[in-house]
Amino acid sequence: MQQIKTALLSYGMSGKVFHAPFLELHPGFELTGSWERSKKLIQSDFPDVKSYKSLDELLKDDVDLVIVNTPVETHYEYAKKVLQAGKHALVEKAFTATVKEAEELKKLADKKGLKLAVFQNRRWDSDFKTVKEVVDNGTLGEIIEAEFHFDRYNPSLSIKGHKETANPGAGILKDLGPHLIDQALYLFGFPEAVFADIRITRDKSLVDDYIDILLYYSRFRVRLKAGFFVREAVPSYIVHGKNGSFLKSRGDVQEDALKMGKKPTLKNWGTESRSREGMLHTESGGKIIHENIPTLTGNYYDFFDGLYNAITENKPEPVTAQEGINTMRIIEASIKSNQQKKVIQL
Repeated sequence: MQQIKTALLSYGMSGKVFHAPFLELHPGFELTGSWERSKKLIQSDFPDVKSYKSLDELLKDDVDLVIVNTPVETHYEYAKKVLQAGKHALVEKAFTATVKEAEELKKLADKKGLKLAVFQNRRWDSDFKTVKEVVDNGTLGEIIEAEFHFDRYNPSLSIKGHKETANPGAGILKDLGPHLIDQALYLFGFPEAVFADIRITRDKSLVDDYIDILLYYSRFRVRLKAGFFVREAVPSYIVHGKNGSFLKSRGDVQEDALKMGKKPTLKNWGTESRSREGMLHTESGGKIIHENIPTLTGNYYDFFDGLYNAITENKPEPVTAQEGINTMRIIEASIKSNQQKKVIQL
């Protein structure tokens, strides 16, 4: 099996929790190391890999793929250097700080014949996979409206400075927003227009921490919400069709398991508790259906497997640069809508 030598641009939570465990699990990836600026942590988990002192040192090494998992405001600069060095790139969300930056990266990757993917891992969450299956199988009939939430109760400011400093990559719109937007676009396609309300609700916050985005489709609407003052959460996924409704809480267990140091597997991974099953209330063949729906299993391994096949077999990336650009277009339209207090046509 071809080995893809892969390096990380940081080994904080993102590298340690969301990337390294799956690179270790997948037989086609070889983790070569990580760029580490101050704390030298990766070798405590992977003694045989390198701790690079600089990006230049990393790029001069025998590396095929670089994961750009640094703060959003640095994505464009670092990903551009990675591509210019002839390496494939996987960029964390948000893809970039602007649409222009995202488009330039895609052009560069295309010109050099390199793979450029965006890490939208939430497509492989158990809860969203289940919602997608219910929508795709037509159980609800023609969709009238959907509402996706990424709610938390956390009034305190983050201890991570880059998340709370006013900069082009900070704020909930570019943190949790890309998850919600990508899921909506993946499920329903690109909308016709956007209206958005973006606010600061926490004391002393310098960055947006509340979003309410309405996506306009020709025959239905999709609302995306995220905020830090939701102590009692509503269902994270609400979909209403002409035949019925499906309600599902956010129940994917992968992130919590990974944070506890559990190693992902190919079996019995990403399995939700049955108590988190979604509720389907619809009608089919004249019969009323009102029941819980078993939740599909989630596994971020499938993203990395798709990325492996993209690089080794020249298949499309599991989340393409163009899909990343489309998410950035919604983000920029949302900012414009909030500033002008009006619907923005796309």
